[in-house]
Amino acid sequence: MKKILVISSSLRAQSNSQALAESFAKGAADAGHEVETVSLRGKDIKFCQGCLSCVKTGQCPIKDDAPEIVKKMHDADVIVFATPIYYYEMCGQMKTLLDRANPLYDSDYRFTDIYMLSSAAEDEPQVLERALSGLGGWIACFERAHLAGSVFAGGVTAPGEIAGHPALQTAYEMGKSIK
Repeated sequence: MKKILVISSSLRAQSNSQALAESFAKGAADAGHEVETVSLRGKDIKFCQGCLSCVKTGQCPIKDDAPEIVKKMHDADVIVFATPIYYYEMCGQMKTLLDRANPLYDSDYRFTDIYMLSSAAEDEPQVLERALSGLGGWIACFERAHLAGSVFAGGVTAPGEIAGHPALQTAYEMGKSIK
């Protein structure tokens, strides 16, 4: 059994990327894993100030919701990021959280497998590439971590429009296949 953390970064109600997160989480839970889902919706996550005190202390001095989420990231075997894609990139909330996860860099983190679930209005193959590249830059800073998989749902714009999209089943199966 693995400890899986699913982080949904969309702030929109009935988010399409949140639906992907829920499908993945259900698949992983059905496979017998311990799954926790955290939504950034309603969370107070401020921008990194670049002070680098986290490098010395292992903790961010900013008092908001990010340190609690970063602790959950540290303790997870698998991290799943769900994001809408805006302008061919992960959403700002996700990028801000990744920046605030800097205390993990020099720590004895547990995670090895990273997944990305994303949705976008556009449905072209290159839409996902830049968002994956952005996450890949973060993953590259963690020697034991790698991108284990991704699911992309293109052509979904309105809240809840993802209903019936084949990517939901793909996300479920990907979650269920975690060993």
